[in-house]
Amino acid sequence: MNIVLLVKQVPDTYSERKLSAADHTLDRESADAVLDEINERAVEEALLIKEAQGGEVTVVCMGPDRATDAIRKALSMGADKAVHLADEALHGTDAPATAKALAKVIGTVEGVDLVIAGNEATDGRSGAVPAMVAEVLGWPQLTFARKVETDGSAVKVERETDAGILTVEAGLPAVVSVTEKINEPRYPSFKGIMAAKKKPVTALSLADAGIDASEVGLANAGSQVVESAPKPPKSGGVKVTDEGEGGVQVAEFLAGEKLL
Repeated sequence: MNIVLLVKQVPDTYSERKLSAADHTLDRESADAVLDEINERAVEEALLIKEAQGGEVTVVCMGPDRATDAIRKALSMGADKAVHLADEALHGTDAPATAKALAKVIGTVEGVDLVIAGNEATDGRSGAVPAMVAEVLGWPQLTFARKVETDGSAVKVERETDAGILTVEAGLPAVVSVTEKINEPRYPSFKGIMAAKKKPVTALSLADAGIDASEVGLANAGSQVVESAPKPPKSGGVKVTDEGEGGVQVAEFLAGEKLL
């Protein structure tokens, strides 16, 4: 089974993240960058399917040059090869254009049976790109999966939402997005880290992937942030010492903040 694994490099959630003052997009240089944590679970699921069914796992990533670190992390976990779409013109691309671009890149991988992705990334949190990719490809979409089973001709998932758990099934090829509940990702071994350095990574520009620059980028996005302001610094707070009237003071404070 040939699996395409969609991954994204995101700012570490433990880092201070901020928007660029110039265009209000995410300032990716302001924070440490890591492989998205839900993507790690998508990697694990792809590897489990490969180990059961055979085949190979191809990592597909769209992002700046330093996203190669995220790609190498997925390769060190056990993926076989990667395709990296990197181009300055991609800066600020919105979700629909991202899905179209990813679909173009997926089209460069021969004989894809299954596309696996995390259900959302921790930076944008749109939670829509996997479904949009499926729509562009014209393939079935099975989203928010907490369990995935496949026999090589069809895929069945347990889909968990606020409304409950559904079991849905589709023939291959298909697109599956997984949630954080699906598995516990493996740690890369030292052998895997060393092997990842030699695994092939194909770098594509927009032209290489057959994508017109007028289809991507901030200037062509359907929505834009027009104004932003830094988060105000935390204040020292108000300390209440209970000397018999602590409850009253707390109530007065909450009332003053219009919380009561």
